Amino acid sequence: MVLAGVIVADYVKHLAGGWRTTYAVGVVLATYLNVFVLVAQLFKRIPVLFLLAPTQSEPPFALTQVLVLALFVWLGVGAVKGFRAGRSVL
Repeated sequence: MVLAGVIVADYVKHLAGGWRTTYAVGVVLATYLNVFVLVAQLFKRIPVLFLLAPTQSEPPFALTQVLVLALFVWLGVGAVKGFRAGRSVL
């Protein structure tokens, strides 16, 4: 659903007005969700990480996910502020 909004913002609305913010937030959110799953898989498949959090409800897993979330919130704020009208994406 997140990528559907990103596609509409980019290809249909051509990043006009508020769609520019929708695009930036959507891309960061979609990437965060992928990284969230990546971290969960890493804790499930890497033996050292599995020993730290075998059920993925232990503090090391929660702390890692909170740090990843904080990183993506920071990146999202930077993306919205830095993605102003008139600036090239590439």
